[in-house]
Amino acid sequence: MNYLKQSLRLWSVISGLAVLPALLFAQDTAKAYLDYEHNAAESVLPNFSYVGYHNGEVPIPENRQLKVFKVTDFGAKPDDDISDKNAIRKAIKAAENNGGGIILFPKGKFLVNEDVDDNEQIVITGSNIILRGIGSGEGGTELFMKNTLRPKDSTKMWTVPSLFVTNSREKTVSVGRIMDNVAVGATSIYLQKPADIQPGEWLQIRMRSNDPALIKKEMGIHEADSSWTSLVKEGVFIKMYFQVKAVNGNHIQFNAPIPYEINAKYPWGVYRFANISEVGVENLAFVGNWKESFVHHRSWKDDSGFSLWHFSNTVNSWVSNCRFTDANVGLTIGDCANITVINCAVTGNPGHEAISNTGGTNVLLANIKQTAATWHAVGVANTSMNTVIYKASYPSSTSFETHSSQPRNTLLDGVSGGLLNNRGGGATYNMPNHMSNLIFWNYKQTNTAYAHFDFWPKTPWYWKIPMPVVVGFTGGTTFIHEQLKYEESTGKAVLPGSLYEAQYKLRLGKLPEWLKVN
Repeated sequence: MNYLKQSLRLWSVISGLAVLPALLFAQDTAKAYLDYEHNAAESVLPNFSYVGYHNGEVPIPENRQLKVFKVTDFGAKPDDDISDKNAIRKAIKAAENNGGGIILFPKGKFLVNEDVDDNEQIVITGSNIILRGIGSGEGGTELFMKNTLRPKDSTKMWTVPSLFVTNSREKTVSVGRIMDNVAVGATSIYLQKPADIQPGEWLQIRMRSNDPALIKKEMGIHEADSSWTSLVKEGVFIKMYFQVKAVNGNHIQFNAPIPYEINAKYPWGVYRFANISEVGVENLAFVGNWKESFVHHRSWKDDSGFSLWHFSNTVNSWVSNCRFTDANVGLTIGDCANITVINCAVTGNPGHEAISNTGGTNVLLANIKQTAATWHAVGVANTSMNTVIYKASYPSSTSFETHSSQPRNTLLDGVSGGLLNNRGGGATYNMPNHMSNLIFWNYKQTNTAYAHFDFWPKTPWYWKIPMPVVVGFTGGTTFIHEQLKYEESTGKAVLPGSLYEAQYKLRLGKLPEWLKVN
């Protein structure tokens, strides 16, 4: 009898050891993700699987059948001392008149803003325009900006235009108001009355309200400060962009889900969004002439002098394999949708900002390698919505940008770099730095760890983030749990290693080749 009991005990121990690896694996899989798999509508995690070029469903095109316009055929010549700015404009204009084209740059250095040049931007206003070089590294194609453009207002340090810009010639116009409430994750809306909207068009959905209940909902456990006049007086501000899939009377269906709850008691307007599409920038180095030691807010030149690129009113477009060097501002993405920035680098003398989504919806910033310790690293600002910063890295002496004016739904996914509470950005009246749903997923902090990191400190005033989500954070820092919407596995990375990859695979069944970045 004793022998039988001992045998049973031994078998119980062996059986327990046999299932231990499975238990450990289950413990390593984040509960937050398991909950999302089970019921995405009730999850603390937004759905980020629709970000990027064409909702990530097709790769960036490598062999578009477009007419090639060589900049050298329009008077540009690399590696001389004569400006190529007007030749580049002529090539772009010719491609736009053709209905699209590839602006091809050979190897060498091209001069884009010399002493003899005007103070105007190089503007792309047509769809299907691709600027292509032969590479952004040594022996590739460099576009060098010797002089800054002039600020629109020298007392406002952020007003220097970017040298390169995309924009639409059309105007965004109202088509009506939303009639009924819409839940997060829904893919359609009802207008108060039918409008002349066609499948394939893009719409902007916009709302601003200073309803105290809505502000309180955004703030969580915190109170909005009276000095934050943009939020407290002007109100919660939402701008989102969607492509129309189908129309049936006043029922409009979109290609992607709506990431923010629509309560029809607030003034939700719908607008026909003026845009250009299929714009690509690839295999090019954009180099400024910023050689001074950066001092934050010292001058307009420090904050925005050498601003290289700005995307505006642009959809389903991309920037790939590009380098931004010696710039005060590298690349910003404004009122846009479904933009992919992938395999890009920020190098050289540190300036103000690196690469950021400053108002776009469903934007993917993937594999951004930043060695320049810009004051603000890769990040978000303004009414950006659904931004994935995926496998980005930056120095320990800087931190991701959260530049206030109401960004939402930002995923820092497998990001490596500093965590600092004085690098968010934004004026007092535009605070807080970020609104709902700043998500840290397997963030690897590389600077000195903090005990009880404060997302809502009394000082400094310029770092306020209400109720972020922190999962799999490593680097030694601990948090004030009550300040977080959700916390899991601080100090140990979780599975899945990438939330974006997992959500993408859950939606479409497998990961595409284009997503397999280093």
